[in-house]
Amino acid sequence: MKQHPDLPDIIPIFPLPGALLLPRSRLPLHIFEPRYLAMLDDALKTDTRLIGMVQPNAIPGRDGGHGLHRIGCAGRVTQFSETEDGRYMITLGGESRFRVLEEIPGGFSPYRRCKVSWDGFERDRGGAERDTGFDRRRFLDLLDRYFAARDLSADWQTLKEADDELLVNSLSMLLDFNPDEKQALLEAPSLATRRETLVTLIEYALRGGSQEDLMQ
Repeated sequence: MKQHPDLPDIIPIFPLPGALLLPRSRLPLHIFEPRYLAMLDDALKTDTRLIGMVQPNAIPGRDGGHGLHRIGCAGRVTQFSETEDGRYMITLGGESRFRVLEEIPGGFSPYRRCKVSWDGFERDRGGAERDTGFDRRRFLDLLDRYFAARDLSADWQTLKEADDELLVNSLSMLLDFNPDEKQALLEAPSLATRRETLVTLIEYALRGGSQEDLMQ
Protein backbone atom coordinates (compact mmCIF):
# COMPACT_ATOMS: atom_id res chain seq x y z
CA MET A 1 0.00 0.00 0.00
CA LYS A 2 1.23 3.46 -0.87
CA GLN A 3 2.20 5.74 1.98
CA HIS A 4 0.79 9.24 2.43
CA PRO A 5 2.84 10.69 5.31
CA ASP A 6 0.97 14.01 5.31
CA LEU A 7 -2.45 12.32 5.57
CA PRO A 8 -3.46 10.40 8.70
CA ASP A 9 -4.74 6.82 8.64
CA ILE A 10 -7.55 7.62 11.08
CA ILE A 11 -9.74 10.71 10.76
CA PRO A 12 -12.89 12.06 12.43
CA ILE A 13 -16.03 11.56 10.38
CA PHE A 14 -18.91 14.00 9.95
CA PRO A 15 -21.81 12.09 8.31
CA LEU A 16 -24.03 14.88 6.98
CA PRO A 17 -26.74 14.02 4.41
CA GLY A 18 -26.60 16.13 1.27
CA ALA A 19 -23.42 17.99 2.24
CA LEU A 20 -20.89 17.54 -0.55
CA LEU A 21 -17.23 18.52 -0.31
CA LEU A 22 -14.90 18.19 -3.30
CA PRO A 23 -11.12 18.63 -3.60
CA ARG A 24 -10.00 22.25 -3.94
CA SER A 25 -13.52 23.44 -3.01
CA ARG A 26 -14.79 25.13 0.13
CA LEU A 27 -17.72 24.05 2.31
CA PRO A 28 -19.17 26.29 5.05
CA LEU A 29 -20.60 24.42 8.03
CA HIS A 30 -22.52 25.33 11.16
CA ILE A 31 -21.37 23.21 14.11
CA PHE A 32 -23.60 23.08 17.18
CA GLU A 33 -24.12 19.48 18.35
CA PRO A 34 -21.91 18.70 21.39
CA ARG A 35 -20.28 15.65 19.74
CA TYR A 36 -19.29 17.66 16.68
CA LEU A 37 -18.09 20.57 18.80
CA ALA A 38 -15.80 18.01 20.47
CA MET A 39 -14.76 16.75 17.03
CA LEU A 40 -13.85 20.27 15.94
CA ASP A 41 -11.90 20.96 19.13
CA ASP A 42 -9.89 17.76 18.62
CA ALA A 43 -9.32 18.44 14.91
CA LEU A 44 -7.94 21.89 15.66
CA LYS A 45 -5.35 20.34 17.96
CA THR A 46 -3.85 18.28 15.10
CA ASP A 47 -1.35 19.41 12.47
CA THR A 48 -3.66 18.49 9.59
CA ARG A 49 -6.96 19.87 11.01
CA LEU A 50 -8.81 17.33 8.84
CA ILE A 51 -12.45 16.33 9.07
CA GLY A 52 -13.88 13.65 6.80
CA MET A 53 -17.24 14.40 5.17
CA VAL A 54 -19.16 11.21 4.31
CA GLN A 55 -22.72 10.65 3.13
CA PRO A 56 -24.71 8.40 5.48
CA ASN A 57 -25.98 5.24 3.83
CA ALA A 58 -29.52 4.40 4.84
CA ILE A 59 -29.63 0.99 3.12
CA PRO A 60 -28.99 -1.74 5.73
CA GLY A 61 -26.06 -4.00 4.96
CA ARG A 62 -24.74 -1.96 2.03
CA ASP A 63 -21.15 -0.67 2.05
CA GLY A 64 -20.13 -2.92 4.92
CA GLY A 65 -23.14 -2.24 7.10
CA HIS A 66 -21.61 0.70 9.03
CA GLY A 67 -24.14 3.19 7.70
CA LEU A 68 -21.61 5.18 5.68
CA HIS A 69 -20.81 5.32 2.00
CA ARG A 70 -17.37 3.96 1.20
CA ILE A 71 -15.98 7.15 -0.35
CA GLY A 72 -15.83 10.55 1.32
CA CYS A 73 -13.75 13.73 1.09
CA ALA A 74 -11.54 15.18 3.79
CA GLY A 75 -11.45 18.90 4.38
CA ARG A 76 -9.00 21.04 6.29
CA VAL A 77 -10.45 23.58 8.72
CA THR A 78 -9.36 26.85 7.11
CA GLN A 79 -11.63 29.29 8.95
CA PHE A 80 -13.66 29.20 12.12
CA SER A 81 -15.45 31.62 14.39
CA GLU A 82 -17.35 31.08 17.61
CA THR A 83 -20.74 32.59 18.36
CA GLU A 84 -21.74 33.98 21.74
CA ASP A 85 -23.73 30.84 22.55
CA GLY A 86 -20.84 28.46 21.81
CA ARG A 87 -21.62 27.42 18.25
CA TYR A 88 -19.01 27.48 15.48
CA MET A 89 -19.12 28.67 11.89
CA ILE A 90 -16.33 26.91 10.01
CA THR A 91 -15.06 26.47 6.47
CA LEU A 92 -13.55 23.25 5.20
CA GLY A 93 -11.13 23.35 2.29
CA GLY A 94 -11.35 20.11 0.29
CA GLU A 95 -8.04 18.20 0.42
CA SER A 96 -8.61 14.68 -0.93
CA ARG A 97 -11.16 11.94 -1.25
CA PHE A 98 -10.63 8.75 0.70
CA ARG A 99 -12.02 5.24 1.03
CA VAL A 100 -13.46 4.09 4.35
CA LEU A 101 -11.76 0.85 5.44
CA GLU A 102 -13.35 0.37 8.84
CA GLU A 103 -14.93 2.28 11.66
CA ILE A 104 -12.89 2.63 14.84
CA PRO A 105 -14.71 1.59 18.04
CA GLY A 106 -15.96 4.60 20.00
CA GLY A 107 -13.85 4.41 23.14
CA PHE A 108 -13.90 7.84 24.78
CA SER A 109 -14.76 9.69 21.56
CA PRO A 110 -18.35 11.00 21.23
CA TYR A 111 -18.02 11.24 17.44
CA ARG A 112 -17.27 8.65 14.78
CA ARG A 113 -13.76 7.92 13.51
CA CYS A 114 -12.69 5.74 10.61
CA LYS A 115 -9.56 4.14 9.30
CA VAL A 116 -9.23 5.32 5.71
CA SER A 117 -7.14 4.81 2.59
CA TRP A 118 -6.03 7.69 0.36
CA ASP A 119 -4.86 5.38 -2.43
CA GLY A 120 -6.29 6.05 -5.87
CA PHE A 121 -7.03 9.71 -5.17
CA GLU A 122 -3.56 11.19 -5.73
CA ARG A 123 -4.97 13.49 -8.44
CA ASP A 124 -7.04 15.25 -5.78
CA ARG A 125 -3.84 16.66 -4.30
CA GLY A 126 -2.69 18.30 -7.53
CA GLY A 127 -3.67 21.45 -9.38
CA ALA A 128 -7.07 22.28 -10.83
CA GLU A 129 -8.42 19.89 -13.46
CA ARG A 130 -9.36 20.90 -16.99
CA ASP A 131 -12.29 19.58 -19.01
CA THR A 132 -11.25 19.73 -22.66
CA GLY A 133 -14.63 18.47 -23.88
CA PHE A 134 -16.63 21.09 -22.01
CA ASP A 135 -19.23 22.85 -24.21
CA ARG A 136 -19.75 25.79 -21.88
CA ARG A 137 -22.40 27.54 -23.96
CA ARG A 138 -24.57 24.42 -24.15
CA PHE A 139 -24.04 23.78 -20.44
CA LEU A 140 -25.06 27.31 -19.45
CA ASP A 141 -28.17 27.10 -21.66
CA LEU A 142 -29.16 23.92 -19.81
CA LEU A 143 -28.45 25.57 -16.47
CA ASP A 144 -30.57 28.57 -17.46
CA ARG A 145 -33.54 26.28 -18.11
CA TYR A 146 -32.99 24.49 -14.82
CA PHE A 147 -32.84 27.74 -12.85
CA ALA A 148 -35.91 29.11 -14.63
CA ALA A 149 -37.88 25.93 -13.88
CA ARG A 150 -37.10 26.35 -10.18
CA ASP A 151 -37.41 30.13 -10.08
CA LEU A 152 -33.76 30.51 -9.05
CA SER A 153 -31.50 33.49 -9.72
CA ALA A 154 -27.80 33.42 -10.58
CA ASP A 155 -24.86 35.71 -11.19
CA TRP A 156 -24.45 34.71 -14.82
CA GLN A 157 -21.38 36.85 -15.39
CA THR A 158 -19.56 35.03 -12.59
CA LEU A 159 -20.69 31.66 -13.96
CA LYS A 160 -19.43 32.57 -17.44
CA GLU A 161 -16.03 33.65 -16.12
CA ALA A 162 -15.45 30.79 -13.66
CA ASP A 163 -12.89 28.18 -14.69
CA ASP A 164 -14.10 24.68 -15.55
CA GLU A 165 -13.42 23.03 -12.21
CA LEU A 166 -14.80 25.86 -10.09
CA LEU A 167 -17.99 25.98 -12.14
CA VAL A 168 -18.69 22.23 -12.18
CA ASN A 169 -17.67 21.59 -8.58
CA SER A 170 -19.52 24.59 -7.16
CA LEU A 171 -22.75 23.61 -8.90
CA SER A 172 -22.31 19.99 -7.80
CA MET A 173 -22.06 21.16 -4.20
CA LEU A 174 -24.74 23.85 -4.28
CA LEU A 175 -27.60 22.44 -6.36
CA ASP A 176 -30.39 20.67 -4.52
CA PHE A 177 -29.64 17.03 -5.29
CA ASN A 178 -30.43 14.15 -2.96
CA PRO A 179 -27.65 12.35 -1.02
CA ASP A 180 -27.28 9.46 -3.52
CA GLU A 181 -26.94 11.95 -6.37
CA LYS A 182 -24.38 13.92 -4.38
CA GLN A 183 -22.49 10.68 -3.82
CA ALA A 184 -22.45 9.97 -7.55
CA LEU A 185 -20.93 13.42 -8.15
CA LEU A 186 -18.32 12.81 -5.46
CA GLU A 187 -17.30 9.44 -6.88
CA ALA A 188 -16.90 10.70 -10.45
CA PRO A 189 -13.29 9.79 -11.35
CA SER A 190 -12.55 12.99 -13.29
CA LEU A 191 -13.87 16.49 -13.83
CA ALA A 192 -15.25 15.46 -17.23
CA THR A 193 -17.22 12.55 -15.76
CA ARG A 194 -18.49 14.78 -12.94
CA ARG A 195 -19.68 17.31 -15.51
CA GLU A 196 -21.39 14.51 -17.47
CA THR A 197 -23.07 13.27 -14.27
CA LEU A 198 -24.15 16.80 -13.41
CA VAL A 199 -25.67 17.27 -16.86
CA THR A 200 -27.53 13.96 -16.56
CA LEU A 201 -28.97 14.95 -13.18
CA ILE A 202 -30.09 18.37 -14.43
CA GLU A 203 -31.64 16.94 -17.59
CA TYR A 204 -33.44 14.27 -15.63
CA ALA A 205 -34.79 16.82 -13.17
CA LEU A 206 -36.08 18.95 -16.05
CA ARG A 207 -37.92 15.93 -17.44
CA GLY A 208 -39.58 15.44 -14.07
CA GLY A 209 -38.07 12.01 -13.44
CA SER A 210 -37.85 10.66 -9.92
CA GLN A 211 -34.43 10.28 -8.33
CA GLU A 212 -35.26 6.69 -7.38
CA ASP A 213 -35.60 5.73 -11.05
CA LEU A 214 -32.42 7.57 -12.01
CA MET A 215 -30.22 6.01 -9.35
CA GLN A 216 -31.34 2.41 -9.93
